[in-house]
Formats: sequence, C-alpha cells, structure tokens
Amino acid sequence: MDTTVKTHQYQVDIVWTGNTGQGTANYRSYERSHDISVTGKPPISGSADPAFRGDKTRYNPEEMLVASISTCHMLWYLHLCSTKGIIVSHYEDHPVGTMVEAADGSGHFVEVTLKPKITLVRGDRSVAEQLHDDAHHVCFIANSVNFPIRCESVIQVQV
Repeated sequence: MDTTVKTHQYQVDIVWTGNTGQGTANYRSYERSHDISVTGKPPISGSADPAFRGDKTRYNPEEMLVASISTCHMLWYLHLCSTKGIIVSHYEDHPVGTMVEAADGSGHFVEVTLKPKITLVRGDRSVAEQLHDDAHHVCFIANSVNFPIRCESVIQVQV
C-alpha cells in the first residue's frame, strides 16, 4: 500500500477594485468589490454580502464557501457512483448555509445542508443513497471545516 503523502497548492489572485477615490477613509467610503482570478481561467467578481455593504450582483465569500462544499461533495459522489456501476444522468444541488453573526461583528457558519436532486439511469438506489455518506467522508472541503454538513438528497430512477 502506498503511504506517500501528496501535497497540493492552489494559487489564487485577489485584487480589490473598490477604491472610489478615498481609499478606506471611513466605513462608507469604499466598495467591497474585488476580482478573484486564477491564471488561464475567467475571473470571478466578488464583494461582501449586501448586509455588509456589498454588491448583491457579485459573489460573496459566504456563498462561495457553500458552493465549494456542494461542488466538492458532488464531484466525489459522481466519482463514487462511477466506481460502483451507478449511472447518474442528472445532479443538481440547492445547498443552504447558516452563519451566525456575533454582537462584535464576527461570525461563523453553524451548518450547511446539501439538497441534491439526482436522477439515476442504472444502479441500486440504496447504494446510491449511502454514497452520499461516503462522499462526505472523503470530500476535501468537508474535511476542512468545523461545522456539520448535512445531506438531504432526493434520488429518482429514470424510467
């Protein structure tokens, strides 16, 4: 058995684009706008949540955390299905993350609930359901957070 530990690094470029001319002279003098980019990929327009003076038309870090959890779970789930002979023809998720903000303005996530809707072409439905638990245990992002991630899947079999 190979016990070699592999290390992966991820380089991301973040550039704040919200200087309206006064810099951070005061809380209301600047925008929270920024661009997230990786070489060779399209940029992502980011901001703060509108509750924190952000631009509602841009992605915020909280949404991106929930999306990261959901997509990591999905990619592992699809991989595990493929190794078990379960054919998935459709997968969509509508996850919800809950964050609590403290009186001092800090905050933390208390949970994320994944709500995947999956269509199977072939395979055992009970095995397909169990694979969500398996995917959760190998998901890189799920293994990196300190709050519960729940999964409320709906699996239908294509006829």
